[in-house]
Amino acid sequence: MTGYSISFVVPMYNEAANIEGTLSKLSRLAAELSADYEIIVSDDASTDNSAGIVERLASQDKRIKLVRLSKNTKFGGALSAGLNNVSKDVVIYTDADLPVKEDDVRKGLALLDDADVITGYSMVIKDTTLKRIVMSKGYNFLVQLLFGLSIKDINSGFKIYKSKVVKDLKLISRSPFVDVEIFAEADRRGFKIRQFGLLFDLRTHGVSTISRFPVVIRTFLDMLKYKFTR
Repeated sequence: MTGYSISFVVPMYNEAANIEGTLSKLSRLAAELSADYEIIVSDDASTDNSAGIVERLASQDKRIKLVRLSKNTKFGGALSAGLNNVSKDVVIYTDADLPVKEDDVRKGLALLDDADVITGYSMVIKDTTLKRIVMSKGYNFLVQLLFGLSIKDINSGFKIYKSKVVKDLKLISRSPFVDVEIFAEADRRGFKIRQFGLLFDLRTHGVSTISRFPVVIRTFLDMLKYKFTR
């Protein structure tokens, strides 16, 4: 037991092939970590049976909670909605295909003694296609240039926040840029951010949408909006 109460937040879009297995693993892990936990699945207007699966599991376990968005937001709105519903001391965000190992969750929690935000970064290149490498390096360069954030893998699928970091945040991003917005706000408010390397598991079911053109455009627009309105 960690001594913390824990909120897991899992944004989800069309993850029918993954979500039941993910929630089964998270439930076992959460019970080992804390006597007081919740698992919040934030559905970004899925068009498959993802939400139905979560509803069924939530009816069997009151610690599993479903938040549903009526319109797809390209990830950011789903993460924001999930964070708005947390009620515990510590927030653990992970992707719906659960790319992080249980031991790495434990290692991350152990680092909270001297940090407010823990973020995992991949120690290997996750996608070796030229397109994804160029997009990733270009995006990270812009994030550092515009916001002064030296985060190695800012959109990684594993982050831990003390609840005071995300409480009452008025997030404006509705795309994957929401990760940058959270880090920028945490940095501006003086919270300590710590990074650690790990090996993420590769996705075996379902499809990631983060590199699709509409998501990329929405991310860029959110970047400009945040830069010039905050």
